[in-house]
Amino acid sequence: MITVDIEIEDEAWTQAEPEAEALVWRAAQAVLDAHEDIEGHGIVILLADDDSVRALNRDFRQKDYATNVLSFPSPQTPEANPEGQIGDIALAFGVCQREAAEQGKPLAHHLQHLVAHGVLHLLGYDHESDDEAQAMEAFEREILAGLDVPDPYAADAEPASTDQG
Repeated sequence: MITVDIEIEDEAWTQAEPEAEALVWRAAQAVLDAHEDIEGHGIVILLADDDSVRALNRDFRQKDYATNVLSFPSPQTPEANPEGQIGDIALAFGVCQREAAEQGKPLAHHLQHLVAHGVLHLLGYDHESDDEAQAMEAFEREILAGLDVPDPYAADAEPASTDQG
């Protein structure tokens, strides 16, 4: 069984969305449940502030700005990753809250979308090409529908900027 550890670094998450931890867990677990063949032992999801995510983005991607979500897949060799971790995800509160407001959606829905998006990145999904983006977005829609979250890519929804590596 894959564990999902959630670390809340910025209390603004729980002040704005008291169910943040449960929402994150459900979104991550929904993706993992749909991928029963995944091997690994855990994912860590960090609910952080913008400054922390900006530092991660700068240090690991050489992009000096905060972004909504970052995914860091773990190396998949036993020597480099003896615990078999799948990877880590970090979300920036201010960026996510601003995007949700700009898109006219609840923070809870945006949070679950970005968690699902980040977990899919950890599992090898990407959106570099149109075909990859279509496949990833279709899977996101399926996962989110199971969580009663409206389609974030619907014609009347403004897509989230998911600039991550």
